Amino acid sequence: MYIFLCVMYLSFRLQKQIFLSAKICTAKNEFRRNRSTEAEYKANQWKWGATAAGALLGLGSILVFDTQKRKVTQAESKEEAVPSNPFPQYTREDVKKHTNPTDRIWVTYSGEVFDITDFVELHPGGKRILLAAGGALEPFWALYGVHKSEHVMEILQEYKVGVLIHDDTEEPQDLSDPYSGDPSRHPILKINSQKPFNAEPPPELLTENFITPNELFFKRNHLPVPNINPDEFQLIVDRPPGLKQGKPLKLSLKDLKTKYPRHEVTVTLQCAGNRRSEMNAIKQVKGLEWGTAAISTARWVGVRLRDVLLDAGYTEDVSGTQHVQFEGLDQDITGTKYGASISFKRAMSKDHEVLLAFEMNGEELPKDHGYPLRVIVPGVVGARNVKWLGRIIVSEEESLSHWQQNDYKGFNPNVDWDTVDFSSSPAIQDLPVQSAITEPCPGQTITPDHDGKVTIKGYAWSGGGREIVRVDVSMDGGKTWTVADLTGEQKEGLKWAWKLWSLEAVVPIEAKEITIICKAVDSGYNVQPDTVAPIWNLRGVLNNAWHRVRVTVGEDH
Repeated sequence: MYIFLCVMYLSFRLQKQIFLSAKICTAKNEFRRNRSTEAEYKANQWKWGATAAGALLGLGSILVFDTQKRKVTQAESKEEAVPSNPFPQYTREDVKKHTNPTDRIWVTYSGEVFDITDFVELHPGGKRILLAAGGALEPFWALYGVHKSEHVMEILQEYKVGVLIHDDTEEPQDLSDPYSGDPSRHPILKINSQKPFNAEPPPELLTENFITPNELFFKRNHLPVPNINPDEFQLIVDRPPGLKQGKPLKLSLKDLKTKYPRHEVTVTLQCAGNRRSEMNAIKQVKGLEWGTAAISTARWVGVRLRDVLLDAGYTEDVSGTQHVQFEGLDQDITGTKYGASISFKRAMSKDHEVLLAFEMNGEELPKDHGYPLRVIVPGVVGARNVKWLGRIIVSEEESLSHWQQNDYKGFNPNVDWDTVDFSSSPAIQDLPVQSAITEPCPGQTITPDHDGKVTIKGYAWSGGGREIVRVDVSMDGGKTWTVADLTGEQKEGLKWAWKLWSLEAVVPIEAKEITIICKAVDSGYNVQPDTVAPIWNLRGVLNNAWHRVRVTVGEDH
C-alpha cells in the first residue's frame, strides 16, 4: 500500500507538469467512454495502482489521477451515495489568508476557489498571476482574451480546492458609520485613504489593455458612497426662469434611457493629483499620496447632457447661462453634498460630447463610479465628472461647493497656506499633456535580451481633446531620445482617450543603474516640463513633469 501511495503521489505531480497534452486528452476521453462503476473500481484498485506506476513514463499518470477524481465526482454505485458537491466551502475572508507559498496561494473565479501554488512557476505570464493572490481572477483575466478559452478553464479546474460562499459571520452594517455601506473593492488596489475610499491599481496593469476593467479603474471618492434605489431615482433639472412657472424637469432612470438618443464615448479620466507623490519628494503638499495610476479609461454609455438641457427648455443663446452646476447625492454628516460645474458652452457643445452616463464598459455603473447616473466631461479633470448625479442647475455663477471654490486649483510655487487665496485662481478644467512609465517599475532589476534590449511601456494623454502625437523615451537620463511606438486602439473618434506606448529600448553597455525618462507631445505641440520643482504647488496638483524611473541592470548584461 505504501508503494501504491507513493506512485499515486508521483503520478499526480507529473500530471500537473504536462497539463492536458494531446495524449492526456485522448486518455481522458477513452476513460470516459469506458467509465466503470464504483463497485468495479473497488475491485480493481490494485490494477489502477499498477497503471499509476507506468504513469511515471507518460500516459498512465492522468489515468490514475482521473480515476481518483472520479471516485468522488462520478461514482455510480447504488450502495454508496456521493455528494453532488464534495468540495469544502470558503468565504472571501478565508481566501484572503492565502497569499504566499507558505500559506498556499489561493484565488477565486466564478464562485470557485483554487490553490495555484504549484502552478505559479508554470504560468506563461510569469509571476504576475500573484497580483490576484487572495482575491478574484476576474479583473485580471479581463485583460487577456486567451483566458476565456476552454483549454485554460480545464487547466484551472485541476487546481480547484473549494467553492465560495457568503460569509454569514460578517459584521452587520454599523449605522453610526456613514462609510459602512461602501461596496467591496478588489484587494490588489493600492489604498490611499480608506474613508473616504481612494485607491489606484498597480501601474503595470494600466497598460495591459486599452480599456481599464471596472474593478481596476482608479477610485476617487470625497464622501461616503450613497445607497440609491434605482426605482426611486430622479434627476432634477432646473428650467430657465419663467418657463413653465419654473417647475423643474424630473427624469427617472427609465426616462433617461428611453426619451433621448443613446450615446457612447471612450474617455480617459485623470485625477488632478495624479503623480502627487513626486511633488512630495520636493516639498510636502496637502493631499492623497497618488502614484502614476490615478488615471483610467472606459467606454461610457448614456445620453448627451445637451439633449437633456434642450428638453428642459435651454437654447444655446439663453442669457445668464454661463455655467452648468452638478450636484451629487453623496453627502457628509452635515448634509453637504459634493458639487462641481463646467461652462454652459461646453455643456451644450456637440463636439465636447458631455454625457450623463449610466453604463461603464458594457455594465451598469458600479457603485464606486456613480451608480445609477454620473456626468462624464471628456478632456476635463476628474473632479468635474460628478458621480451619483442628482441635480443640474444652469446659472450665471460656478458651483459654490468647496471642491469648485477652494480646491482643485493651481498656484505659484512660492504660495503657501498662510498666503493662499483660492479666489485668485481659476478652477481646473482641461488638464495638461501627461505621460508616465508603467513598466519597468522603480527599483526593479531589468535583464536585457540577447540583443541588449528591454521593453518599456507607458501611457500618454492630454486634456481638451488634444491627441498625443509623440512619446519620447530616454535610456540615459535625457541625453538622447528615441520615439516610442503608439499602441492600443488608434481609431477615429478617440480624441478623449489616452494612447498607450511601448519601446524595445537598447540598454547602455556596461550600465549598472539607469534612469529611464518619458515625455509626451500633444497635437497642440504642448510638451511636458522637464522637472517638478518649477510646477510644485501646495495642493500637489497638475504634476506633468517628465516621468523618471530608476532601475538596476541585471548582472547578465
